[in-house]
Amino acid sequence: MKLVYFAWIRERIGHGEEEVTLPGDVTTIAGLLEWLKSRGEEYASALEHDSIVRVAINHEHVDDRNTPIGGAREIALFPPMTGG
Repeated sequence: MKLVYFAWIRERIGHGEEEVTLPGDVTTIAGLLEWLKSRGEEYASALEHDSIVRVAINHEHVDDRNTPIGGAREIALFPPMTGG
């Protein structure tokens, strides 16, 4: 699965994307975020306030942290956006 990181999430993690194989027990957005935070200090810092992190699965925004991620080809994580 491809993970893509944007803006300050990318800056804190230190790269813009990566290919990962998720553990079998990571089946939802919430599980993914918790697993990522356990991968190291840079991930924990980037996702410290994960409730504000926005998520897209296969280019579609999702709000429910219990959304299943099975079959996803790409998951993007990005900070809240402001407009004007």
